[in-house]
Amino acid sequence: MSNENTPQKTTIGELRYLKSLSEEIGESLRSQREILKKRGMSLPPMAIQTLSSIEGDLKSLERAVLEDQTELGQLRALADTTALISTTLDLDMVLHQAMDVVINLTGAERGYIILVDQDTGELDYRIRQESELLPQQGGSGIPQISQTILREVLETGDPLLTDNAYKDERLQGNVSIANLSLRSVLCVPLKYKGTTIGVVYVDNRLRSGLFEAREKNLLVAFANQASVTIENARLYSRIQLSLAEISETKELIDNVFASIGSGVITTDAEDNVTMYNRAASQILERPEDKSINQPVGSVLQGVSSELNSHLATVRETNERQLLEAEMEMPVRGRIAVSIKLNPLKDAMNKTQGVALVLDDLTEKKQRDETIASVKRYLPPELIDNIHAISQMGLGGERREVTCVFIDVRGLSTFPAEFRPPQIMEMLNLYLSRATACVHRVKGVIDKYMGNEIMALFNTQLNPMENDHAVQAVIASLDVRDAFLALYKELGISPDPHFYRIGMHTGIATLGNVGSLSRREFTALGDTINSSKRLEENAEAGQIIISQDTYDTIHAQGLPEGIRFEDGGALQVKGRVQKIPIYEVFRA
Repeated sequence: MSNENTPQKTTIGELRYLKSLSEEIGESLRSQREILKKRGMSLPPMAIQTLSSIEGDLKSLERAVLEDQTELGQLRALADTTALISTTLDLDMVLHQAMDVVINLTGAERGYIILVDQDTGELDYRIRQESELLPQQGGSGIPQISQTILREVLETGDPLLTDNAYKDERLQGNVSIANLSLRSVLCVPLKYKGTTIGVVYVDNRLRSGLFEAREKNLLVAFANQASVTIENARLYSRIQLSLAEISETKELIDNVFASIGSGVITTDAEDNVTMYNRAASQILERPEDKSINQPVGSVLQGVSSELNSHLATVRETNERQLLEAEMEMPVRGRIAVSIKLNPLKDAMNKTQGVALVLDDLTEKKQRDETIASVKRYLPPELIDNIHAISQMGLGGERREVTCVFIDVRGLSTFPAEFRPPQIMEMLNLYLSRATACVHRVKGVIDKYMGNEIMALFNTQLNPMENDHAVQAVIASLDVRDAFLALYKELGISPDPHFYRIGMHTGIATLGNVGSLSRREFTALGDTINSSKRLEENAEAGQIIISQDTYDTIHAQGLPEGIRFEDGGALQVKGRVQKIPIYEVFRA
């Protein structure tokens, strides 16, 4: 049979081939019907009608398959966009690229991402993508779009889809819509934790009926992920501001203490104040003339009960005491102080009173509370080592690391009926379980790449002298156990399991990349690439390590409770020689 008569090896091709055969058969039956009639014969009853019904069914099936393929293409593009959004905090660049994808998928003429200013409540037209086919108005100011539609979505928090805004009964009488000649309009809210923080708006001023429920669902899914990304970027900016304030606060504290010193108060045997320096006056907001000859308990109000006990101990034991307390000041409010109590002796070495040295800990305590708050959002190792990392500048250093890539679950493994929001929710569940396992053994998450995690062991953030490869293996086995528990919670028994894990140990370059104004700590080199290739070549449910990782572990003595099986060698992309591998199990 020639190529001309061979149906295309695709679903659409086969349907069209069947449709053409049906049409040929129908045409042949209709031509034969007259011949049979002349001979006193007839076709079977309903033959022509049945064939016509089949032709109609084939056409309907073809339309349904085309719609499914279109939706599948949109979902794949959405997944790629989601992965792109998750890889960086450079918000404007990512959203510009994502909006290009949205406009391409929906067929929109224009698209905007509009945010509500958190302080003023005004609208910030953050991202603009406008066709050059029609003249634009307004320059760099407010674009010519319906403010009524924007207000409706912002106030209700519900998507708005109209296939002909000019004739839509909901929008009748709106002057801006009539003046702008809007046709197809789709506007969906950007929501974060139930609060509408902006909208995504697309329209077409030339075509009616361009957007359907499918485009609305696609844009809603995109908006859900974009909302998280926007808030993450805002949170990251606030954390950076907090870190800058921490540095400024520390510098201020250093300057203050260098210039005024500690507060010093001395007492006599009856615990009345005999000396009171300027620093004490500033700390306690109490002038010297109102403190001298006064009981020290009245000067240090709010800590008299504890203070009396410590004063008695100093006099009885002649030993130094330390007291930390908080007091309420008229101007500064609540302050924290450290009070060191030392025996004050005369020439006969007899205790005559007590010397109290006050250090103001208020700023330090506030700084520690701020750092503790920051640590809830960033890995603790990053905060603890932030000064050392910042001193590295751009570039980095070469050091041995173990790199692990974890594919938590492929997108193709989700049920066909799952919508993008369901897929995102499930992916975040898998990613959170794997992240907890990595952090438990002090691994550092370098980045999330859609449904994958890149983790590093023995970086400057989490130095591990000799056991980084072992800790990486432990983390991987913990991920397997966590996923088995998750499968049980979800009531599924995947066979094979969904995850794939690959790791490699070797030299990589670790340090800062970016610019002087913004930088990112990461790792580069063949070690990282090889880890990724091993993960890509792992079978579902496999944990595979390279020969180098195995040798690093073996040099320290193979750990108990872990079993390694020789897996031969893999030929991976980008390498001439094969990589010997081992598969890892719990013993």
